[in-house]
Amino acid sequence: MNSMVLARKYRPRGFDSMVGQGHVVQALGNALTQQRLHHAYLFTGTRGVGKTTVSRILAKSLNCVGPDGQGTITASPCGQCQPCRDIDAGRFVDYVELDAASNRGVDEISQLLEQAVYKPVLGRFKVYMIDEVHMLSTTAFNAMLKTLEEPPDYLKFVLATTDPQKVPVTVLSRCLQFNLRPMAVQTMQEHLAHVLDIEQIGFDAGSLRLLARAARGSMRDAMSLADQAIAFGSGKLEEGAVRLMLGAVDRQHVQRIIEAVAAGDGAGLVAAVDTLRELGLSAAGTLEELATALQRMAVCQAVPQAVASEDPDEATWHRLAPLLAPDETQLFYSLCLQGRAELALAPDEYNGLLMLLLRLLAFKPGHSYGTAGSSPPPKAEGSVARTAQTEPTMQSIAQPAAQPTLQPAPAAPAGSASAPPASPANAGASVTPLPEVAPVAAPSAAPPLPAPSEATSPSTPAVRPATAAVPRPAPAEQAPAAPAPVAPSARPAAEPARASQGVAPWDELPPEADPSLADAYAPSQAEREDDFAPPSEFDRPEPPDEQDVSPRPATPSRPTVSAGPSLDLPPPGSDPLSDRWAELVGQLQARGLIAALVRELAIQAQCIAHEDGGRHSLWRLRVERESLRSDNLRDRLAQALSELLGHEARLELERGVAFNTPAQRDQVARELRQQRAEQLISGDPLVQQLMQQYPGARLVPGSIQPLADEAGT
Repeated sequence: MNSMVLARKYRPRGFDSMVGQGHVVQALGNALTQQRLHHAYLFTGTRGVGKTTVSRILAKSLNCVGPDGQGTITASPCGQCQPCRDIDAGRFVDYVELDAASNRGVDEISQLLEQAVYKPVLGRFKVYMIDEVHMLSTTAFNAMLKTLEEPPDYLKFVLATTDPQKVPVTVLSRCLQFNLRPMAVQTMQEHLAHVLDIEQIGFDAGSLRLLARAARGSMRDAMSLADQAIAFGSGKLEEGAVRLMLGAVDRQHVQRIIEAVAAGDGAGLVAAVDTLRELGLSAAGTLEELATALQRMAVCQAVPQAVASEDPDEATWHRLAPLLAPDETQLFYSLCLQGRAELALAPDEYNGLLMLLLRLLAFKPGHSYGTAGSSPPPKAEGSVARTAQTEPTMQSIAQPAAQPTLQPAPAAPAGSASAPPASPANAGASVTPLPEVAPVAAPSAAPPLPAPSEATSPSTPAVRPATAAVPRPAPAEQAPAAPAPVAPSARPAAEPARASQGVAPWDELPPEADPSLADAYAPSQAEREDDFAPPSEFDRPEPPDEQDVSPRPATPSRPTVSAGPSLDLPPPGSDPLSDRWAELVGQLQARGLIAALVRELAIQAQCIAHEDGGRHSLWRLRVERESLRSDNLRDRLAQALSELLGHEARLELERGVAFNTPAQRDQVARELRQQRAEQLISGDPLVQQLMQQYPGARLVPGSIQPLADEAGT
């Protein structure tokens, strides 16, 4: 004996038997009762929600004549008259169902519309039902527009689609649109229980809940899955059998995963994924169940009194909710939703699931991998824990010990400006270290400075206390003292702060990185000496403990000028290695041998040692920025240096605070030129006259710029 599937056998025959679409039933029922009928209806919604069913019920309501043949338009068709039976059987001549997916051309639509001029043969109305109307071609839509707008009184159009966005707006504006919603899980459970009771088939609540959730809002899918479950379970529905048929993940697996995440048990998560792999359960289904569980836990945390009585696992979610903080629950829920899209990118869906679960563990505060008592994993570079662990190491790197292979030469005497050159006999073996940088004394009137202490590193400049004042020369005709050197720690606070935050070098390029200003920012040796020359009578330095530079008593109307350079570098000649390296970098830039990040490496590096072997040379550079200490940039700079020198040049890079670099020298030169330009303008007689004539007048800061092509300006 042939049996009919449940979806067709229990298709609703009237509006009163429809479930889950009360808003559509109410609107159509009132329209039929009041005889306020539209000529075109558009039903939208996902598959299996009742679009075709509503269309057939509407056709029966329009053509029903009642059991006695005297009926009229009604919202409750009898189902016994000839039109009702013919429409249910699909053989009513005045009710035409057209599948637009297979009849999408203009010829099929034109043939259908040609029959519209004829009145109904048996019924009261002709009803044209076009299913999947969005599949029609553009010409087919255009062909039906006129008839759809002004059809005959006896013709009604019913359009159905799962994608209303593809329907032209000219068609949408001519139709009365109804959106059929997806069915709720509870609604499908109740309807399945009603159907199975009629069929006298045993079931339990858990199996119906699994079927309703797997249907995802489609009643037809729920009925089809029920047919499959009946066959799988030999005439009865049990939760275990239905779960096995659907491949659904048991909530116990989800509970174990949540408990492992809450306890920080990485081994437990790996074991849970291995169990899912052995059982062949879907990774995507696991994430779906996990997201559902986290959603219920979030509700329990926010609204403890909100209890879903229909969910048998509600007590479990209330027990698991205190294990996670509310913000952790929200974060884990978001990661599960995003992780479902990442499974397709993973080499294996179970590996992708494991990585996501370990990510949940990594985002949990205070977690530890492995068993209890194991040490936490190392933190990422730049994190607080990592900085605390590596701070002693960084300090030791900042003050490196002398290398056994590169022995520094003896320090120069205290009164000498530079170290004596190496003898030709040992020029290839000895290495000239970075000499001591001592404060530059005034000319012969000042006494010689003492030699630096043994604790001072050979590569670190001497530091003078910030509270010490610069001595003024006694005779007026003597040149004033040069600015005292400042330790590397006295550099602007913004630069090390940005470097500690991992700012990329291209986000903090100095002005000398502009190729168009290469000549201006690469001064010659004579210009450097001029920059460090004693200042004029207008810019004698004030004591460093004074915050503001007050006007001179002799010229009270003179405007305030900028202070000295932010970096106090040793004068030219006192640091031969830095002088030589700055000269080479200037030549490399002038010849265009370095650019971009390679130029940045050259100008930000401090030369601390140099070994000349005749056919090759070795340069040891100290670079502060980690992003510049790459092998690629080092090799490219060495290649450019070899081309300039005419022999092989090798570079060794070490980490540390760089001082007296070409970039710093250029910065000091620019600041001194800026200071001289401001002094020149402020000392101009016309400017002085205007300042005295207009009290309160001032020079706008930043409005004075030195000429780029005149180093002395």
